[in-house]
Amino acid sequence: MKIIHILFYFTFFSFTISHASINDFCVADLKASYSLSGYPCKALANITSDDFVFHGFVAGNTSNSFKLGITTASVANFPAINGLGISVMRVNIDEGGFAPMHTHPGSTELIIVVQGEITVGFVTPTSFYSKALKSGDLFVIPQGMLHFVVNSGKGTAAGFAAYSNENPTVQQLDLLLFANKLPSNLVAQTTLLDLDQVKKLKAHFGGSG
Repeated sequence: MKIIHILFYFTFFSFTISHASINDFCVADLKASYSLSGYPCKALANITSDDFVFHGFVAGNTSNSFKLGITTASVANFPAINGLGISVMRVNIDEGGFAPMHTHPGSTELIIVVQGEITVGFVTPTSFYSKALKSGDLFVIPQGMLHFVVNSGKGTAAGFAAYSNENPTVQQLDLLLFANKLPSNLVAQTTLLDLDQVKKLKAHFGGSG
């Protein structure tokens, strides 16, 4: 019976292990389906030097509610990082802008400031950790922590965020609460927010209910 259990776990993990942990690299075949182990590898004969280069890492559009512009280099548009457990985001925040409370459930985040001043921090059930950062400063956010980024200086702030996942997910608190069909009275009751304020935020973020 123990042998059967060992074989079961070995088989399970052999299917979930990353392709890139077996090969030196595994350029993603984006025409195939994404799975727990990433994308299947592109045929070696079809790989070129261009696969390892990402173009267009320019400033993102900040014309939105948060004055936040992002440009992401993840496996979906940079197939060479498939299975490598890394991805990068370029971040630009206009004066007064911010990245609202959010989490990355499957990824640690490393923030690198290159321009301006930002205040970044994360919260736990018992405390919070926050710091004002300037050019050349780094701040790490452990996996899954609820966190925020604010432009706390003058002018535009800019930096990069590196992730320990080639396809990081994001759960944004504002959108989870106000951009869906969850009834407003339930949001108000479970957050202690005023019902009129909930309805106002629902209208702003395109929610209903």
